[in-house]
Amino acid sequence: MTVSADPTPPEAPGQPGDQPPAPTSRRELNKAATRQAITDAALTLLRSSGPGNFTVEDIADAAGISRRTFFNYFGSTDAALASVTHGFLDNAIQQFKLRPADEPVLQSAQEALMALADPMTVAPLAELFTLTQQSSLMSHSELEAWDHCREQITAVARDRASATPGAADELYLRALAGSVISCGKAAMEVWFSRRGADLSPASLAELRQLLIDAMALLGSGFTTGGTPAPSSSASRSS
Repeated sequence: MTVSADPTPPEAPGQPGDQPPAPTSRRELNKAATRQAITDAALTLLRSSGPGNFTVEDIADAAGISRRTFFNYFGSTDAALASVTHGFLDNAIQQFKLRPADEPVLQSAQEALMALADPMTVAPLAELFTLTQQSSLMSHSELEAWDHCREQITAVARDRASATPGAADELYLRALAGSVISCGKAAMEVWFSRRGADLSPASLAELRQLLIDAMALLGSGFTTGGTPAPSSSASRSS
């Protein structure tokens, strides 16, 4: 995807994981298109050249924008690539926020993942994971993406708890959110150990199921006696 240089005035780069609001004007549409073009160009270069083998200038040229415009959106090549992870995690968080306020947090997390019904939804996340496993260059940006998600889960859980007198304290909330993220990472690692670079629909469906199963294991207190079978766990509630 190639777009012309961003016609909008320069803006300060967002914080890791910040996503622009839903476009409501031509200006916002142009910004969203430029941001997506940068991400697409970075991922294409990652596929063809590998981590660390391309520059901001390369991404800007591929996206049809200037170097200056690139830095209006991202602070580095790694940050542009990490936006793939942010996109999936932010999508999952939005589903999480839609769950009933009185629903257990772990059940909400599992249901949010189940709501991402199309296995292809996890395709960009899975591809980025496979392409960067042999490189430490992406580690910092990826950690920021997962940490951003952890903070969002903590905030949602905190808002729910505040409505209930005597509800869980801050230690519980942070430990819970951290555990959810750790289970998500574990699911990614197990999937990669089984499937490697396989991005077929069946492989992506397995990854989605592993993410759901990891939430079920956490919800059961890891007392189920083993990893749930992918074929049956989608119906669990945690």
